Amino acid sequence: MLEDWKDEVQLFDFFTISSSTNNFSNANVIGKGGFGIVYKGIMEDGQEIAVKRLERPSEQGLNDFMNEVVMIAKLQHRNLVQFLGCCMEKDERILVYEFMENASLDAFIFGEKRHLLNWPKLVEIIIGIARGLLYLHQDSRLRIIHRDLKPANILLDDVMNPKISDFGTARLFDAEQLEENTRRVIGTYGHMSPEYSNGGIFSIKSDVFSFGVLLLEIISGKKNRINYKYEEDLNLLELAWTLCKEGQSLNLLDESLSNSCLVPQVLRFIKIGLLCVQDKADDRPTMSDVFLMLSNDSSFIKDAKRPGFCNGSSDTSTLGQAYFTNNVVTLT
Repeated sequence: MLEDWKDEVQLFDFFTISSSTNNFSNANVIGKGGFGIVYKGIMEDGQEIAVKRLERPSEQGLNDFMNEVVMIAKLQHRNLVQFLGCCMEKDERILVYEFMENASLDAFIFGEKRHLLNWPKLVEIIIGIARGLLYLHQDSRLRIIHRDLKPANILLDDVMNPKISDFGTARLFDAEQLEENTRRVIGTYGHMSPEYSNGGIFSIKSDVFSFGVLLLEIISGKKNRINYKYEEDLNLLELAWTLCKEGQSLNLLDESLSNSCLVPQVLRFIKIGLLCVQDKADDRPTMSDVFLMLSNDSSFIKDAKRPGFCNGSSDTSTLGQAYFTNNVVTLT
């Protein structure tokens, strides 16, 4: 597979990568990706890089590695993390990316850094993520379904420009292809669409669902947790929907944003988020529609129905039960 793209992929030798990370020192670890450890490296010319090293070369891990190489080697966009090359010496499988100064978005919306981002900056981040996802779905040479869009996979550069990362589980669609079915569901509960987690069906609308969850998480500063033990507990989608029905949507907004936000814009973005997380894929907008609604305050937003994975909906009580019986599921 790599041979088809060898003219577009820079191959690094293992010594160069090992030296840049001080022999993969624990002090250089900056995170863990879908299949291995991520290190910060510094090249001889001073360039900072992120080094993603395959931890155990299992068959599936190798498939994901090759998938990521082939996928992202053909992509270039300001809202996608820049792929610099890879290393494939002996049993080593290493991906090299640009180093992102501010790590991932989750630390800024769920952690102690929350207060560092005001509403205008979050709007820029939201629109940047939407722009990157629109590129994957519609504007790139390839048509790509990411399948694991979440705050941890949104990296931030030195000026807080968002970049979508981690393409190990992404899938390439033909121009006319609408959806695909898999027995190997990979993703993060709370961010996966109902049709994907329950039936293995994914499409561009699966990514739209994930984007909607991400949008509501950014606004609220809360994680969308799916609680199976206590059905009376509201997950984030149910909370957003309930507040919207009661005319209290502004109560979803994280308190740290109250002084910097534009209330009409917040309410508009919540409506867009709810529209993205509709239970049925056909009821969700495309990312082209989403980007237009986010960018143009005068664009029309239709009323949303009850979102997927709300407590009391038909899908919630049986979430994944039949599917777990017959299919391979990898979740985080």
